[in-house]
This record gives sequence, C-alpha cells and structure tokens, in this order.
Amino acid sequence: MSDKRRQEIETKRAKLAELRKARADRQRAESERRTPDVPAALSNPRRDVDDLVNALVGSRSGMDSGELTPSSSMPGTPAMGHHISLPVHAALSMSGSGRASRQSDFQPERLSLGNTYVGSSNSATDNVIERTMTPRSFPDLIDIEQELFELPHKERVIYNKEVQTTFVETEPSPDYEDELRQRIMRERDADAERAARDQELEEESVKLEQEIEQEIRELSEEERASILAAPEFLDFVEQSSKIVQRALNDGYDYIRDYTIGAEAGGDESEGKRVKRVCEFWDERYGKNRSITDLDWSPKYPELSVASYNKNPAALNEPDGIVAVWNLHMLERPEFVFHSQSDVLSITFSPFHSNLIFGGTYSGQILLWDTRSKHLPVLKTPLSATGHTHPVYAMQMVGTQNAHNLITSSTDGTVCSWLVDMLAQPQETQELVHNGHNKTSEVAITTLDFPDNETTTFWVGTEEGNVYQANRYDRAGAKAGLNQFDVYKGHHGPVTGLHFHPLVGPVDFSDLFLTSSVDWTVKLWRSKSLAKPSTATNLVPPLYSFDESDDYVYDVKWHPAHPAVFGTVDGSGKFDLWNLNTDTEVPVVSTTVGTGRAINKLQWDRKEGRRAALGGSDGRLYIYDIGDMALPRESEWTDMQKTVASIVGGGQPNGAAEGDPARIVAGR
Repeated sequence: MSDKRRQEIETKRAKLAELRKARADRQRAESERRTPDVPAALSNPRRDVDDLVNALVGSRSGMDSGELTPSSSMPGTPAMGHHISLPVHAALSMSGSGRASRQSDFQPERLSLGNTYVGSSNSATDNVIERTMTPRSFPDLIDIEQELFELPHKERVIYNKEVQTTFVETEPSPDYEDELRQRIMRERDADAERAARDQELEEESVKLEQEIEQEIRELSEEERASILAAPEFLDFVEQSSKIVQRALNDGYDYIRDYTIGAEAGGDESEGKRVKRVCEFWDERYGKNRSITDLDWSPKYPELSVASYNKNPAALNEPDGIVAVWNLHMLERPEFVFHSQSDVLSITFSPFHSNLIFGGTYSGQILLWDTRSKHLPVLKTPLSATGHTHPVYAMQMVGTQNAHNLITSSTDGTVCSWLVDMLAQPQETQELVHNGHNKTSEVAITTLDFPDNETTTFWVGTEEGNVYQANRYDRAGAKAGLNQFDVYKGHHGPVTGLHFHPLVGPVDFSDLFLTSSVDWTVKLWRSKSLAKPSTATNLVPPLYSFDESDDYVYDVKWHPAHPAVFGTVDGSGKFDLWNLNTDTEVPVVSTTVGTGRAINKLQWDRKEGRRAALGGSDGRLYIYDIGDMALPRESEWTDMQKTVASIVGGGQPNGAAEGDPARIVAGR
C-alpha cells in the first residue's frame, strides 16, 4: 500500500472518530437537558397549598376517626368538645364553612361546649353575646377529595373603610402562553434538527467504514504474489534485512561488568595469542565449493571478498561465485556475484571501492560493481586477444590517475588492461623460456610486483622455478622473461609469492617469500635490476622453512611488522612466524576449523591485526593475532641482524648452487 493511500485511510479514520465523539456529546447533552433539576422556588407554592389543606381538613386517618367534623355554615359553630384554632396562612383564613376570606373579616373566636362567648368586631358595635349551646346529632358524611387549588377562588369584596384590596392574578397571561408555545416549537425544531444530524452522521459513518473496509480488504493470491515478486519489494526486504542482521550480529557485550577483572584462560586450540573472530559460511553458496582467492576492501575494513569454484552437484547454479562478506553480518554475504566459469583469482580495486575484478578458469576477466546486480558489468571476450587458459594471478598497479590491471594465465600470457575497457588488452606478452624441454611456455601460477614497481615483476610457475620479467624494455633488460636468472629451489609447483612490504625505516623490499607443494616456504633475495645477468644464473634461496607436514598453499608477509609472516597448508594449520624470535619453528601454530586444507591467506589492509583464511570446505575464517601485529621500534634493526646472519652463515639452510643436498632446519 502506498504512502498516499495509507494517509487517506488514516484521515478517514480520524474523521470517523471525530463524528462518533460529536454524536456521543450531543446524546449526553440531550439526556441532561431532559432531566433538569427542579428549582426550589417553583415547588414552594405547591408545598404551601399542601400544608394549608392538611391544616384545614387534617389527614385522612383523622377524618375517619371523627376527630374533626365539618362545622355549620353559621359562623361560630363549634365542634364537639374541641377548641379549634385556625392558622392564618399567606394573609388568608378559612371560615367554618371552608370558604376563604380576608383576615380582617373575623377575629379568633373562643368556642366552648356550654356557654359560648363569641367575640366579634364591626364598625358599629363592640360587645359580647352569651349564648347557651345544646348538642345536636350529626349525619354520616362521605369523604370527597378535590384539588382545591385548581378551582378559581371567588373573591369576596367587603366594602369596608378598613379593608384595602389588592389584585391577585389567577389566570395565566397571554404573553406567557405565547412564550411557552414558542419555546415548545423551538424545542421541537431542535429535536428534529438533532435527529436529522444524527441520521446524517450515521450515514456518513457507515460510508466511511465501507470505504476503509474496501481500502484494507484482503488481497487475493494473485495480488499477493504480484506484490511479493515486485522488484521494489524485494529490494526493500534485502536492504532492511541486512540492516537488522548487522545490528543483531554486533559482538558488543551489553551486560559486561567492568568492575570484575578480565577473563582468565582461553581456548588453547586456537594458539597462544591467536583468536578466531568469526566464520563466514552460507550453505546456499558455499556447499561443495572451495575458496580459491581472498581480498580485503581498501575502503571498508569490515568487508572482505572470496571467490569460489564450481559445485559439481548443482547443475543449475552458476559455476563461479563471488561473495562479499561483512564482519557485522555473519549469516549471509553482503553481495553475491555470479560467473559462468570458476573464479580462480579475485581483487578489490584499490582506487574504486565499488569495483571487483575476477579471473576465471576459462580465461575471462570479469568486472563486478557492488551498485549493480549479480552479473558482471564488464568482461573480456573469449578470444586469442586475451587469455584462453586459467587465470590464477592478477594485481592492480599504478596510481589513482594511471593504473592497470595485470593478469597472468597458465599458458604464459601476461595482459595489461584498462579498467574501463575490457574489450581487448592494452598490452600482451608471451613469457617463454628456451630451456624447457617439451614446450617453451611458462605456466604461471602466481605473480607479484614489488612495492613502488610497475614494470618489473616476478612469477612462480608449475615447474617450481621463479622468474623475473619486464613489461617494457629498460636499461640493460628487454621486455619479457629474463632468460638467465632462474630462482631455483622448489621441487613442485609454486603456490604463493609475496614481496616484503615497503614499510618502516629499513627497506626490505628486495626480499620475497614463496610457498610450494613440496611442503616448504623459502626466503629469497631478488637480484639487482641494475646488474642483469648475461649468462644462465641459478639463484638459490636464502633460507628454507620446512616445518609444514603438508602442501603449503599460501604465504604472506605481515603488512606492518617487518619480521612476521603467515603460512597456511593442506593440514588446516595457520602458522605465524617471527624471524626475530625464531627461524626454525613458528611462534604460533593454529589448527583452523575442522582441519581441512586452507587455500588462501590475506592480511587486512589497515593494521594487519586480522587474517582472512579461505578453506577448501568453502568456509572463510577471520583470525586476530592481537599485539603480535604491533612492531617495536627495534624490530627493523633486529630484522637486519637476522637477515645478515642468514646471509653471512653461508646459506646454512638454503640449497647451494649445484648442490642437490639440503640442510633442513627444525627437524
């Protein structure tokens, strides 16, 4: 549902709630209006009339008992044996006959059964008359109830100079009747208007409910399937789920207690000072595959890339897979790219953080962009102008404004590519050696350039030799393979070659390490480019490290420490060497994972604290070497002494020229 439709529904719901609230308020006000409080002033006349009637006729029970009897119409007629005192109320009195008169019409009378004295007053006389009263019989009377206040009272007019009469209005005025009629009409109109408004409100409420129900109706299976298959929805789920997984995989301990000491002990199987950080594995992409190459992102230190070969059990999956892993998201890769052939070499572009280059088994060079989809954005053609054999090695050389991708294949072809034009190589070289028996081709398995060098490079081959080659003609050397200098020492294919990084106060960039399937790692010193050989010259290694018990698949100098390098072998061991500490055995040896072969090793570019290890089981392991990555100031001086002792010792552990025997250290 779009934001606009959602906003319309919310507006309708708010309007419906307001209408319902207004209707409830009107109903509450109507109920309060219909049951008002009766003012006390309006009830006083009714209460006064009731009091007067009770005083005149008494209660019903008193009348039934005969305590009170009506008197005769003659004034002064007494009751039997009773003295009756009539109260005066609201300036009115009642005579014995029940008629109302002014208070001035009579004075209180004294009644007795025997002699009765009647006091009266008028304008002429003022005397007392004494009479003798005799009892008489009374007939049976009936009880009649009548509302006296509804009968109009006939006014008695007594023309007396002592009487001043006032006008008492007993009939309602015409103005009051009109006002009452108008008020009734107004109330009737208001009731009709409220009923109409409530009806309108009810209709509008029903209409709004129908509209909301129609807006949020249940989707059909076809509509739901179309929404789930929409590219926008898939992109949203992909991006949002990555964010959630990064947050969930955050390794920070939120309940850590800083008042207690550090944890004592650790996992001894991981080595003394090497700790496994994490393990990247996704069964969907890594099952039945092996990691063939690794690299770290030059811009984002948490990103690493791994290339995978073919899964023989999955015919419908792409042959080659490239996965970009994030240290903050362990369950799945950040990006996944596909290839039609096994990807054997991989590298991030050091000048473009979004670009990833890969070399394939078919000889194609592929370019993926993390801003694009799974397929490569550029690729080289399958033609003789490029590679037609597996590409096991590649490296980016140059600067930000002028750089090239150098690739090599097992047929001895070395190509130079512009990163934005992979249709054809900028340069192509065929490395051949005339000393080979069956073929002059040099089967290149690994390649490396020394730091600050873009022309001269060294290659390792399947025959076990290492050769030096030039991209261009230079002083004293021609382009192509150096036919005279042969770095001979391995007895099997060379699997790794790495030059010493140019860091620190002392330059060791002429030293390089090689690894081989002959179970050894060898240390070499490259010949000076200013003094090329003019005849065949076999260059022996400076030292041979023979501690491994299986194929050594890769070797890498540490990027910050001058005397530290790491190796990985076929038994699943990750060996960490420090030449300033010991040259015979590694300082730390760790069995990685399940013990299956580790194919590749790559240090991170930032500090060198982490090492990425690619296993033949398709798992990518990240290890942290801790403080061993931090060199002391004296490390470069100590490394100079170590190298001098190795060289000055007359090649104590190297293969002497022309001598087939080797002295093995550490055995």
